[in-house]
Amino acid sequence: MKTLPQISEAEFEVMKIIWKYAPINTNEVTEHLIKTTSWSPKTIQTLLKRLVTKKAITYEKQSRIFVYSPLVREEEYINQESNTFLKRFYNGDIAAMLSAYIENDKLSPSEIDNLRSLLSNGTGKGGV
Repeated sequence: MKTLPQISEAEFEVMKIIWKYAPINTNEVTEHLIKTTSWSPKTIQTLLKRLVTKKAITYEKQSRIFVYSPLVREEEYINQESNTFLKRFYNGDIAAMLSAYIENDKLSPSEIDNLRSLLSNGTGKGGV
């Protein structure tokens, strides 16, 4: 498994837009993020440059417009972050994590029912 770049919370917000709309140009990224953040266009451009430097995204220059595409797949990145979280806080023990969520009322009854259904059906790529 390849190691993916470390992406900050702010960079992750930019990545979500790129994953959803790629290929996407600078102005389009800015339009989307201005709706959900208080960032200036300059801040968004800085985040895009950082993501290029980290090799999380690439760009193609079309006349004077930069068009971005992801180099990191969303599923890969989220899977890596989930595994890191699980190892860091629960020593890789998913049962301990779920138990903590249930005991602290972090999961609703419908989420628990959904988990029960997933486990009993063995759905998922690896099965159960």
